[in-house]
Amino acid sequence: MKKNLLIYSLSAGSLLLNAQTNHTEKELELIENPEQAFQFIKQTAKKKNGINGKILTFNEEKHKTPLTKSLFKLEKGAVKTKKDDYEKTTYKVLDKTKTAYYRLSYILIEGEDYTLESIEKLRDNLIDSYKKGTPFSKLASLYSMDTNAKRGGDTGWFTTGGMYADFENTIINSNRDLNTVFTVDNSSKNKYYVAIQTHEPKEISEIKVLRIIEPVE
Repeated sequence: MKKNLLIYSLSAGSLLLNAQTNHTEKELELIENPEQAFQFIKQTAKKKNGINGKILTFNEEKHKTPLTKSLFKLEKGAVKTKKDDYEKTTYKVLDKTKTAYYRLSYILIEGEDYTLESIEKLRDNLIDSYKKGTPFSKLASLYSMDTNAKRGGDTGWFTTGGMYADFENTIINSNRDLNTVFTVDNSSKNKYYVAIQTHEPKEISEIKVLRIIEPVE
């Protein structure tokens, strides 16, 4: 009798789990955008035992794992599933976009301890040194007054909102050639820059993905 009850309990648990999984898959089919995905996580996924939901953003330049490469190949709305002995992970592509990104290097001079005259003199000397053959990255590592000096002044790829507005406007609205040195002032913050355009702007693909993790019996 006890053995029969145990078998019944295991069977019922398996049926419940399968029903829960099938129900989740049907709900995923109805999700078409990040807003709906957020509501699904908030109202549905958290109420189900062992189910974890999260919205992820992947950048094709930064995220180059085998998984992300396979996700970038999917169309919007497509689903990819991975399963092992313990859990099932489902990815649904919610959105695919291309965003303009920019990249340059800079030397920051903090103006609090310097006069404007001395700042301009220093910037002229730095530009002159670069034109005479000193690598900009070396000048940045020696003279830039922020932690980016460790990277030779390289910003990495950034999009709008990644830098302060005047800096971005100077970069986005200019048509200067690569390796052209220029200056940017943020006098309200006492920050003064020597910068160089190191890369052409480019559009980088991004995807938003809903990830659902469920336990497997």
